[in-house]
Parts: sequence; structure tokens; C-alpha cells
Amino acid sequence: MSIKIAIVGTGAVGGWYGALLAADDHEVRCLARRDATILNEKGIRLIQRGSDSVQRIALATSDPKEIGMVDLVVVAAKTTANANLAQWLKPMCGPKTVLLTLQNGMGNAEVLTQIVEPSRVVAGLCFVCINRTAPGVIENMLPGYIRMAAAQGPIHDNVRKCVDIFSHAGVDCKAEDSLDAVLWKKLCWNIPFNGLAIAAGGVTTDRILADPKLRTRARILMQEVQSAAAACGVPFSQEHLERQFTVTETMGPYRPSSLIDYVEGKEVEIDPIWAIPLARGIAAGVPMPELSKLLSEIQELVAKRRG
Repeated sequence: MSIKIAIVGTGAVGGWYGALLAADDHEVRCLARRDATILNEKGIRLIQRGSDSVQRIALATSDPKEIGMVDLVVVAAKTTANANLAQWLKPMCGPKTVLLTLQNGMGNAEVLTQIVEPSRVVAGLCFVCINRTAPGVIENMLPGYIRMAAAQGPIHDNVRKCVDIFSHAGVDCKAEDSLDAVLWKKLCWNIPFNGLAIAAGGVTTDRILADPKLRTRARILMQEVQSAAAACGVPFSQEHLERQFTVTETMGPYRPSSLIDYVEGKEVEIDPIWAIPLARGIAAGVPMPELSKLLSEIQELVAKRRG
């Protein structure tokens, strides 16, 4: 069944999944602060392993009032824009509108529960390798999968609806019982690879894997995340940790999103990816010295860049 969907943020994640949902006959309207004109004129170009296609959308605009009320809002903007979400989302929200965040890190579902009741908030974590290479152009190097969970409590109908919508559009998407479990699993990759890419001087993931010292730091960071997750009641296996290395080896010279933001002089998502997980781990009684060191390095580099 076709529904009205708003995509907030048309970067890599928002552009990719917005196009897939539009291709599945949903009415997709994009809130795009920079690329609205290009998206309206040319649509969204998707590149994946030799495949190159263009998908038209219903509307792209920088004004949420033009989008109007929708059935589902997919929040794919960087978390650095979260302070603006309430004013952006309210014109799109009716009494039954569901909000789905596909943002990185911790604390994002909590922001949305301040806008609508928690039962209408779903969080999805994207285990993928996607870059926005130009306005309206998205390249996917690793299709991966999405795991969704309720902002609060176990799986409920709104989680199932979101999973069904994305699955029907061809996405490997499943529901999980615990949002915390999914968050920590995703951070097992994001914390070391996004962080070391910046701290090591702007390096791609293949260079992290090839450098014995950086690879060792990545493993220590993952082990700290694994220990914190277990202390928070959502343990994951050693196999998941090893898979992060195996999957990353297939990405080639991939630039993580935080590295791109840092290099381009944009605000880096420091709190949700490094600071909040560190605070939660320490609060659970887990020493995380390597993460604390990495966070300090990133903060110092960002501060120097600001000058």
C-alpha cells in the first residue's frame, strides 16, 4: 500500500532509502536544505556495483510546510541538526504519523520522543557503506542491512510497519527486541573506524586495517564497546566483533561519514558516537580508557580546526 513519506536529510542514507521507497510507489517528499533544486530537476541517482539508475521523487523542498502531513517521517539528517528537528517535523506530523530515525549513535530516539509519544518513534540502525558523492548522487559500496527497534519497550505495531515498508522496497530489514542492543552493535564499527579515520590524520578504512597499531587500537575499542554492552545487559558475541573486520576489508578505501564531515569542515557527530557511549559505559562500571583517549583526540583536532 502506497503511503506518504517524508525524508529529512537527503545525504547518503536519506537519499538512498528515499529513492528505494519512491521506486516502491510511495509518495516521497524530501526536506533538503541544499539539494532541493537538483532533486526536483534530476531526481536521485543511485550507483551500486556497476548499476546506475535515476529515481524521481514527488517533491524536494527546504520548507517543511510544503511537505505537509505525512504517514511516515524518516529522519536521516546528521545528529548535529537535532536541535532543529522539532520545528522541522511538527508541520509534517499528524495524530498517527510515525517517526523513524536512521541516525548514527545514541540519544536520537530520545529527541523524537519529545516531539511525539514514544509509541510512534522507531529507531533504525543502518549497517551499510554509502556515500553521497555529489548533490543527488548516492553510491552504495555495501548494501548491508537495517535493524529496527522501538524507542521504548519491545517490538510493537509501528516497528513492524516500518520493517514491512522497507522490506517491501528491497531492503534487508528486521525488527529487534532491544534498541540498546542494536545501538551497541553498530557502535562496535562506528566508534573505532569513524574515530580512527579522523585521529590518524584523515585515513580511509583500508589504511586502518593495514596499519598494525591502528588495527590493534580498533580491536581494543571494539572490546571496550563489547564490555560496555554486556554491562548494560545487551551482550553481543565475539563473532560480531570479528565480523566488523571481515566486512570492512570488503569496503576498500572507504571514507567514513565522520571523516568526510571533519575534512569538509562540518560539525562532527561527537556526542552520539563517542561521548554518550563513553558516559553510559562508565556509568555501567566499565573502564573505557581507549575510548576516552580517542574522544580526547577527536575533540582536540576539531577544536584546532575551528581555530
